[in-house]
Amino acid sequence: MRFQAAVLRSYDAPFTMEEVVLRTEPAVGEILVEIAGTGMCRTDLAVRRSAGRSPVPAVLGHEGAGVVVRTGGGTDTGIGVGDHVVLSFDSCGRCPTCRGAAPAYCDSFASLNLFGGREEPPRFTDASGDALAPRWFGQSSFAEYALVSARNAVRVDPALPLELLGPLGCGSLTGAGAVLNTFGAGPGDTLVVLGAGAVGLTAVMAATAAGAPTVAVDRHPERLAAAERFGAIPLPAASSDLPGRIRRLTDGGARYALDTTASPPLINQALHALRPTGTLGLVARLHGPLTLEPGALDRGRSVRHICEGDAVPSLLIPRLIGLWRAGRFPFEQLIHTYPLSDINEAERDCDAGRAVKPVLLPDRASR
Repeated sequence: MRFQAAVLRSYDAPFTMEEVVLRTEPAVGEILVEIAGTGMCRTDLAVRRSAGRSPVPAVLGHEGAGVVVRTGGGTDTGIGVGDHVVLSFDSCGRCPTCRGAAPAYCDSFASLNLFGGREEPPRFTDASGDALAPRWFGQSSFAEYALVSARNAVRVDPALPLELLGPLGCGSLTGAGAVLNTFGAGPGDTLVVLGAGAVGLTAVMAATAAGAPTVAVDRHPERLAAAERFGAIPLPAASSDLPGRIRRLTDGGARYALDTTASPPLINQALHALRPTGTLGLVARLHGPLTLEPGALDRGRSVRHICEGDAVPSLLIPRLIGLWRAGRFPFEQLIHTYPLSDINEAERDCDAGRAVKPVLLPDRASR
């Protein structure tokens, strides 16, 4: 099967639109999905800084949504041809954490999602027959089609705007899941969100929906304005005595803090802004050592890493869709759509902050 995809051939090269070849039918437990739209996530772009750990050439993309056009036999996955699905991260389904309903902490998460995919003969090649790195995050959905495990897919109502739903599989899942799953925030809880990008803003939306007063910290005025629209109190990152201002705005200190910036100074300021026994969650990958200032963890404060919003996608994605239908999770307001062939423009806009959440539409869908 031949179709168009955006290929990253080297870490410092632009994406190129190429014909690629899928050389196999879906195996047992797999589905072939015709992609309607795919979100661009900063994790995709971080491949450029992976120091060779994420192999190239590769087709990236891991916030896909589309229509099932073929299924593998032998297993009842509950997903059939014609179903509309949102795609999320890959997991083995067999290790202790998967069996404990924590697939984001799958023993094989790194190998399945980041560093080369499942061990198998080449199934996905370029037009010359040279192998492409298989199934980035179980998807490789910067393409017209994606071959995925049915375990990655969540069936959704076909009446929904399918081309916009892909970000629910990762970015929105991460921000909202941190608030709703990890923190379990509810009315009266207080939250500070560091960084008002796609993940941070969906965390603000989820906190507002949960009735948790929120302070959003960012250095870009337009991002702070967006956070305020979604219910947060905006606070510039350069504010003097940032911890003190957060404590005053949260009646003595935030119960929870979510960092999406990986900035050690901001992380330390957020810890100092927490009330006793407060929790800070980290979702962005740190690029160097994190040195905690004296007193940052005093009074029972804690810090932990959060992957994929601690989500079981088949549970959280329908919950977020329900909130969206009720007008309480307007994630679509973050989206700027591009034809897949304009992927390099989308990347530039994402890097420059001109687009909060680019969504790429296969060119057949954007015509």
